[in-house]
Amino acid sequence: MDKVIAIFRRSIAKMLGRLVVGVVMTGACALVAFYAIPAVAPGSRAAFLGAVAFVFVGLVTIVLFLQAFRTDPVVPGLGVIARKEINTRAERAHVPLLLVNGVLQLKSADGRSYLERIDAAKTEKDLSDAYEDFIAAVPLGRTLFADKNPIRTRGPMQVNVNFAEQFSSAAPYPYPVTASIADELFTRRGSVYFGTAHLLSYRAPYDNYLYRFADFNAGQYASRNAAFQNAAAIATGVPLIPDGALLPHDGDATKPGATEAALRTLAPRLKLSEGAIHAALAEGKAKSFEKTTLYQRVFAQAEQTSGSELPRALVPRIQLGGPKIKRKLTTDWYAHRVDDRFKRCLTAKSP
Repeated sequence: MDKVIAIFRRSIAKMLGRLVVGVVMTGACALVAFYAIPAVAPGSRAAFLGAVAFVFVGLVTIVLFLQAFRTDPVVPGLGVIARKEINTRAERAHVPLLLVNGVLQLKSADGRSYLERIDAAKTEKDLSDAYEDFIAAVPLGRTLFADKNPIRTRGPMQVNVNFAEQFSSAAPYPYPVTASIADELFTRRGSVYFGTAHLLSYRAPYDNYLYRFADFNAGQYASRNAAFQNAAAIATGVPLIPDGALLPHDGDATKPGATEAALRTLAPRLKLSEGAIHAALAEGKAKSFEKTTLYQRVFAQAEQTSGSELPRALVPRIQLGGPKIKRKLTTDWYAHRVDDRFKRCLTAKSP
């Protein structure tokens, strides 16, 4: 396997030279040399071939399911959706709509008002560009609002901007950046590169690719964490929603979320302090969480209570939301739809 990986590494510069679909997919396979194969193949030849099949077929399945390789697809009614969301956020922040509309009437860099650009927007990049122009024109705009751009998932694989920026900090992006890492996600190359990393660049205790598809939607290790929440609910007797989020977004130890609060009731039996419980939960986005005393003792307690072995992965129970979503969708729906397509691709017969 080391020899194969070495070959991939030597050829990566050649494989992503163009932005046509075939070369992009070859480039995605090159990324596997760095991350994917060690994460999904335990070492045997069969596992290696299975990993390669997963990379090609699984990656293509996700891209086709989301955007069909279109780098910046048209979103019907996007201008109306954007105006509605602006008004909603303004009301939530108690900002008068008269003031908001007055600001949007200002002329932008291309001569149109920001309101005209929003109304004419057909793609997510159109809106993102309008926002970036706006914060560039406002004093201290980039300092105060650079991370407030509302377009947070982008490109053919709908990769989250935060993930791409964090990943590129740990593993420098190997290709020229025209404007920013966030803007690279609007390109086919950048979106597939970071999408591949999001799907495969981590080791997880999964025996089914379904959970990686769920993680692609809910976040790395979300399926593992949902299984842990299920075990915590059994061990504590406290009902928990297995959404894969072990801590609230702010991670404040003084304001524990539902999972942490439930586990605190079990602290004496676990022989762990509240601080130790919080510290372990803070590792929920890393492989190391599985090695923590909290993880191991909670599962031991839960399995003793239930009298049976518990799963180490569950599809997170998450209701998807957002301005573009018009019907009831869940992570379970997303994961199973992608998994069904993935299986059909693997079993399809050549003509």
